[in-house]
Amino acid sequence: MSDSNSLPEPVGAEAPQGPPRPRAPLQSMVRLGRSRGRRLFLQYGVPWGGALLVGLVAVLYARWSEDAYELFLHWIDGRIWLAFLITPAMTMLAVFLTRKWFSGSEGSGIPQVIAALHAPPDDTLMRRLFGLRVIVGKLFVSLIGFLGGLTIGREGPTVHLGAAIMAETRRFYPHQGRRLERALLLAGAAAGLSGAFNTPLAGVIFAIEELARDFESRTNGVMITAVVFSGLTSLALAGNYLYFGQINVPQNFHATFILPVIVAALLCGLAGAAFNLALLRWEVWMPAPMRQWRAHKPVLYALIIGLCVAALGVLTHGQTWGSGYDQARHLLEGQQSVGPWYALTKWLAMVVSYMSGMPGGLFSPSLAIGAGLAQWVHLLFSSATLPALIALCMTGYLAAVTQSPLTSFVIVMEMTNGTGMVIPMMAVALMASRISNLFTPPLYEALAEKNYFGPGGTPPKHS
Repeated sequence: MSDSNSLPEPVGAEAPQGPPRPRAPLQSMVRLGRSRGRRLFLQYGVPWGGALLVGLVAVLYARWSEDAYELFLHWIDGRIWLAFLITPAMTMLAVFLTRKWFSGSEGSGIPQVIAALHAPPDDTLMRRLFGLRVIVGKLFVSLIGFLGGLTIGREGPTVHLGAAIMAETRRFYPHQGRRLERALLLAGAAAGLSGAFNTPLAGVIFAIEELARDFESRTNGVMITAVVFSGLTSLALAGNYLYFGQINVPQNFHATFILPVIVAALLCGLAGAAFNLALLRWEVWMPAPMRQWRAHKPVLYALIIGLCVAALGVLTHGQTWGSGYDQARHLLEGQQSVGPWYALTKWLAMVVSYMSGMPGGLFSPSLAIGAGLAQWVHLLFSSATLPALIALCMTGYLAAVTQSPLTSFVIVMEMTNGTGMVIPMMAVALMASRISNLFTPPLYEALAEKNYFGPGGTPPKHS
């Protein structure tokens, strides 16, 4: 009796003799090779390729943002009054595009990553805060902000871009889940910060301290691998550079240096807490008409923001425009000084720029504000070297704003090759962070909860 599932025997064919021949092993070998190749591709090829892409984007974004800001300076060179036209126009355009097409790309981007990692389960969250639309908006709209001279940085957006790029690679995996999504987001964020500052160690610590709040053995390998490959891309394209250059400080610090450390921590802690409160409690200090315009007439609101940023820049002869990188580096190198009120005016410009709601980060402006605060400390302790005080205050102010002391001192240490300042920077970071925490919660976490932790993960309107 023939098997109904087998093909009929051809006419005239001889009956098979003995047991059937075993199938040739070639097909089994091919299937095995394909299975192993796919496994290797998913295990190594996808995360390595994603990390290389993050490094490439970080380097290109850095160049584009610098070019955009240089173009703004070229436009107003000798015609500073043009800032009252260019800055408001670019702010209005950036706010309009963010509200109209690129919601989810607003701000630094780090609160979005925290929300994706820790918000209540919501199937729409990843689509609203990540993806190709948000990647394009983050890049394009933030460059418009640089073109308008706003006080924004590129490092937070690079973290968001890195997390979004790595998150897109999850589409290659047949079995997607929360654990895979979490690992890719952390890896991309760490790789983004590493590529932005050329600080690989700070990238890993940032992902653990600020984003993950723990260290899982299942995700740390992917994270470190992403940092390595992003760093290799940055090294290949931009070289092995120090973000702020080599810091020159004394080899030995005397006991008298303890007092400047304490004063720097206190000043930076209070200034950082004030900044956090300004961003988190804007409903308290913002005039009622501005609150209405922010909610219902965002373009008019952006016009006022742009005029305020332009006015601060004109009054300070251009010192408050941009991220503040040039001013901080020149202070560290002793090439030039800034005005005695630089820290305050930069602080105001940073608050106003961030309140626009366009894409833009806080890291570089925070470091510049810290450098300005160091000048105040130096007035009290002229015997202490200014570069050492700048390193302390950059660390302290960043730690006060983020309340991530480990990340803050490692970032500044790697950016300046300041290994001789490790203990003083650690002390300032820990004290400033604790002082800030007395008045305000950590900024990024608070912004994530306020804007993206609504009922079911839905962001509250106009927050």
